[in-house]
Amino acid sequence: MINFSFNKKNNYNNSFENKNNQTLHTNNNNTKHFRITKKIIFFSCLLLFLIICLIYASNISTLPDDVILFYGENLNLNTLFGISLEETYSSTPGLISIETNTSIQASSKYVAEKQLKTGKSIVTLKLFRTVPIKEISVNVIPITEVVPLGNVVGLKLYTNGVLVVGMSEIDGSGNSKYRPYENTGIKEGDMIIEINKTAITCTNDLIRTVETAGNKELSLKYVRDGNVLETTITPIKNSNNEYKLGLWVRDTAAGIGTATFYDPSTGTFACLGHGILDIDTEELLDISYGEFITTNITSLIKGEKGIPGKIQGTIDSGISLGTIYKNTNFGVFGIMKDISSLNIDTTKKYPIALRNEIKTGPAKILCTLENNIRKEYDIEIEKIFINNNENNKSMQVKITDHELLETTGGIIQGMSGSPIIQNGKVIGALTHVLVSDPTHGYGVFADLMVKQSIETD
Repeated sequence: MINFSFNKKNNYNNSFENKNNQTLHTNNNNTKHFRITKKIIFFSCLLLFLIICLIYASNISTLPDDVILFYGENLNLNTLFGISLEETYSSTPGLISIETNTSIQASSKYVAEKQLKTGKSIVTLKLFRTVPIKEISVNVIPITEVVPLGNVVGLKLYTNGVLVVGMSEIDGSGNSKYRPYENTGIKEGDMIIEINKTAITCTNDLIRTVETAGNKELSLKYVRDGNVLETTITPIKNSNNEYKLGLWVRDTAAGIGTATFYDPSTGTFACLGHGILDIDTEELLDISYGEFITTNITSLIKGEKGIPGKIQGTIDSGISLGTIYKNTNFGVFGIMKDISSLNIDTTKKYPIALRNEIKTGPAKILCTLENNIRKEYDIEIEKIFINNNENNKSMQVKITDHELLETTGGIIQGMSGSPIIQNGKVIGALTHVLVSDPTHGYGVFADLMVKQSIETD
């Protein structure tokens, strides 16, 4: 009996210890699980915080540093929750007003009072109305009056250096093939500006410098995306005993298009409504200067569905009209020296329209197609993308003029820049044709073209 009782007690104690061990093991598991859960929550919150910061940083980086507004014009900014606007400086009291946390209104009272002076304000973006995160310089200008043109003109552009448009192997001695450009980092679209500390301004500069250097290594500077980069390259003597780099380069571009407007008060003119791209790299051509000249139209090729038409002309014997100083995504700009060759009445000026004044419906374009005669043609404004400041597709248009459709089939190459007029104001310029339907295309807002022509401090 004694032994039985003793064994029973031991069994009880063993059972109790097992239960304690199980409880302890369960508690340890719960503790580990709790710690893991805390880590997951912590890192999830950290990740969410970083994503939110990235979204806000990305949004702020897309907002402009400088803007130009006409008196009476409204600017809507695409800001996120918690970001507010505050005017922190103004050259003229009441020049602008902050309508909402996303809207800046340039005063219209000065228009009524005819006090049309250029003014400047600084708008500070703040996070939760406390922390300054960005400043935007707002330049307010009078509504510009311009002379709409519509003349087909020639343009010659000269680059800042020489543009690399291709690469090819060099046939050297013994039928060997050489690629001196390999491992240099140079790519198509780069602009070579200097070799051995000598400025390269044209193709002849490059050829002469390479020939003089012979087979010696050259130090070379080039520009890509606005950044100046450096490398070295060694010329190779080809089968004709000429030293070459294996690079195809270009220093000029030329073509024809339509002039949009002329501003008699400043002497500036605008063309095309879009930029001139290099034919090989398809990138915006970085220019040092250019020429604006008359052209003779030689023929018109009618556009069809899937096949764009074009205006063909010559510029070799053209008369110089002025100089070009700017090639942008919203047009080509310069200074007019001799407008008399265009046979334009410079007293017939039209104001530039504010965007809220543009309406869907009938409008006119001015362009020159045959015998150098400028004419008005009917179009329809179908859609207006009023908040688009990013590209030159500001409005969708349709050609409705029967004479124009019979002559060109719609919009053809060379008509880009044709001024669009509605209700006595210049509202924009033609920029693109829909290849699938040449009766349809796009236009850019005139205010974008005017603002691109202005240099601000």
